[in-house]
Amino acid sequence: MSTRVRSYLSLAALALVLVAWALLLRPASLGGPVTYIIIRGSSMQPTYAAGDLVIVRQASEYRVGEVVAYRVPGGEIGAGHIVIHRIVGGDDNGFTLRGDNNPSLDPWNPHASDIVGEAWVAAPGLGRILAALHQPLLLAAFAAAVMVAMVMAWKRSPRAPPSIGSRRRPAHARSSRGPRVPAQVDS
Repeated sequence: MSTRVRSYLSLAALALVLVAWALLLRPASLGGPVTYIIIRGSSMQPTYAAGDLVIVRQASEYRVGEVVAYRVPGGEIGAGHIVIHRIVGGDDNGFTLRGDNNPSLDPWNPHASDIVGEAWVAAPGLGRILAALHQPLLLAAFAAAVMVAMVMAWKRSPRAPPSIGSRRRPAHARSSRGPRVPAQVDS
């Protein structure tokens, strides 16, 4: 396979990955359909453990038994925080939720407008890695390592050693009058 064909195939694969990301995995903060949640705590064990990454996506409706992420309603303690729990009931006052590992119901009754989305994909342990990468010190160390790797991999264009006849002679050697000698001063 020629280099040109490989290059086109690589570009096509990259374009396909970018389009798939834009359509399926673009975060809601960028106008996409999904939100990334890193599990903290043990309220959803054994379904999800601390450090798991859960991707939630918006749905037209939510039903009892589904795991959803919701924002704590305004005016409540913890307002704005995102909680991921299972729907166990609901009425006109909102949904009733509970963590799989919790004996009691959540104190909040979010409405459909408070729900960020339903659990779609989970990646065990990946959230722990992403959280670590967001630490300023680790991010700086990673950036420094990338820069060092780039400098180490950078290849200078090889220069041919000068040939014997092509070396430039010093300016005084090129003069037709001979070498310059400093003037002597008699004292």
